[in-house]
Parts: sequence; C-alpha cells; structure tokens
Amino acid sequence: MQKDIKNRGEQSSPTATARPPTRRLAVIDLLGIAALCVGMAIVLLDYITNVAQAEEKFEFYIYFQEPDAFLAQHLGPDTPPPQVLNIDSAAQERIRAVYGRPFPKPRLYYWAADGKTAWIFDDIGKEGYQPTTSGFVVEDGQIVAARVLTYRESRGEEVGEGFFLEQIEGARAEGQALDQPVDNISGATESVEMMKRMALTAIVFDSLVN
Repeated sequence: MQKDIKNRGEQSSPTATARPPTRRLAVIDLLGIAALCVGMAIVLLDYITNVAQAEEKFEFYIYFQEPDAFLAQHLGPDTPPPQVLNIDSAAQERIRAVYGRPFPKPRLYYWAADGKTAWIFDDIGKEGYQPTTSGFVVEDGQIVAARVLTYRESRGEEVGEGFFLEQIEGARAEGQALDQPVDNISGATESVEMMKRMALTAIVFDSLVN
C-alpha cells in the first residue's frame, strides 16, 4: 500500500520528468546577438564610408588664394567695403546669355576702386561637378586679373595656374565669347570652358554697375 502511494506520488510530481528548454533558449539568444552584431557592423561600415568620402572630397580642394588676399593684391591693402549688385529679371537675362543658366543668387557682392570692379563667385564645369570659386577684376570692360581661388574637383586644376590664366587677362567680350583665344587643356575641357564663361560673366557684371 505504501509502495503504491509512493509510485503515484512520483508520477504526479511535475518536477520529476520536466526539463527546461535551455538549448532552445541558447540558440535564440545567439541568433539575437548575431543579428545585433550584423546591424552594428552595417552602421559602422556606413559611417566609415561617409568619413572616407568626405576626406576624399576634402583632399580634392586646392586653395590657390584667399579672397582677402586677392582683393588686397588688386584693389590695394585698404580694401573698400563691398557693394551689392541686385540681379533683377533684366539683369538675369543678360547674365544668362553668357553664364548659361540663371544666376543662382538674387544679389551679388562686389568691390570697386580706381575704376575697377572685383567679383568673386562660383561656377561648375558641368552638372554634378563641385563648384569652383574664382575672382576677376574688370576695368573698362576688360579682364585685368583672373584667379582661381578654390578648386574642388579631382582633375582640371591646371586652370588655376598662371600659364592658363594669363590667356584670359586682357580679354574683352566679343558677342558671347572672349576676343582672344584661350587654349584647351587635355582632360580639363569642361574646366577651361567654365573659366571662359566666368570671365564673360564678370564682364557682364561690370557692365551692370557701370
């Protein structure tokens, strides 16, 4: 009788045969950790890629001359305060004829002294290119100084060198072109065209204030 009660007690005990699913839980935990690691790796890789691209673009930047130094060199050490050219619809139409598209700003700062005007603005070789910042000094409708201040592309930086820029200096507008030839640079055709276009635009700017 006692033996029978003992057997029935063993059969009714919930802990006598139950085993916790430790193996299944361990697999689930490992999968979760693995997914977390993969997610963190993707985020880290994306961050590294963005930093690398930013550094690569930065390395492309070539600073030929600071704007203040450009103005001081051509207008004197006591640079006059900037003036403003408001670009209305009539001015925009004249600018577009040589700039190739509407000028992206409604107004533009310039500097004037001793009958000369100085202009600092951006242009791009073509759609998708990084902007190039250049400075031009105009006197009586003639380019008397041309400088690339900051060049931001990986090739074509030769347009910032003196041997190229001296071809632009002394030029006047002849219709929608310069009145003197400017030699092309192999591998930098778009940048050469950009600089010619910017010189013509600076001449138009000057005509709008004189």
